[in-house]
Amino acid sequence: MKTVNSLSGGKTSSYIAANYPADYNIFSLVRTNDKNCMFPDAKVRQMVSDRLGTEFIGTLEEDMIIYTMLDLEQFIGSKIDWVTGKTFDDVILRNGKKYLPNVTQRFCTTEMKLQPLFNWWRNEINEVVEMRIGFRANEGNRAKTMLSKVNENGYSTFKTIVGKRKTQNKWGDIEWQKPRFPLIEDNIYKDKVEKYWKDKNVRFAYMNNCVGCFHRNEILLKLMSDKHPSKFQWFINAEQETGSNVRTFKNGVSYDKIKDSLKQIELFDDDFNDCDSGYCGL
Repeated sequence: MKTVNSLSGGKTSSYIAANYPADYNIFSLVRTNDKNCMFPDAKVRQMVSDRLGTEFIGTLEEDMIIYTMLDLEQFIGSKIDWVTGKTFDDVILRNGKKYLPNVTQRFCTTEMKLQPLFNWWRNEINEVVEMRIGFRANEGNRAKTMLSKVNENGYSTFKTIVGKRKTQNKWGDIEWQKPRFPLIEDNIYKDKVEKYWKDKNVRFAYMNNCVGCFHRNEILLKLMSDKHPSKFQWFINAEQETGSNVRTFKNGVSYDKIKDSLKQIELFDDDFNDCDSGYCGL
């Protein structure tokens, strides 16, 4: 069975890439068409476009994650395959109207993370692989949740079009990966990951995943609005342009309100941990 390291751009999955060599390393990037979020370095922007095989204007993740993946590839001395799906702008646009994902409708993760990974797997490998996931030793519950969704063979499946039934698509579940959690197996905690990267020549973003990920708590989102105002404004604009459809990413509060709230509180990076950072994994 071939092995694949699923990379998010964070220190933990990067630790797996550096310490658990695999047949493939794969990274899925969230893109946007919004030129207000344009990646500032034109040369690197073209480099990313070439790797993805489609135009890269900018990302709604932190820009630093681009340098993380470029640095990491040099550090591990192995190729990292970059993939991407539809832009976030296109994902929320359906029949001319905007619909927003939320905690109960996580179609953004499916369309911008899982679908590109699955498409790459189908074109590149097309047989069940061992997929290494970056859960640490204290994240056993996350691993159990993922394993609870595997089939009787222990494989994760992906629902996709498998044929035609007259004029309609025929859908089915394809077995594609067997999850494995090497850091849980080897009892690796955050302190060891942090220590490993302390003197290494790899730049990391403050947090991976989208700047405005709705899994994050409101205080952290406020901090991200201060750190990345143009990217956070994308999420505010998306809410304001939904009309009568799903109007907010988080139930009961708008991102505009989050941005303008808590101004009296001085926020520090150390106030947050990985539990606040979102769950855009496999």
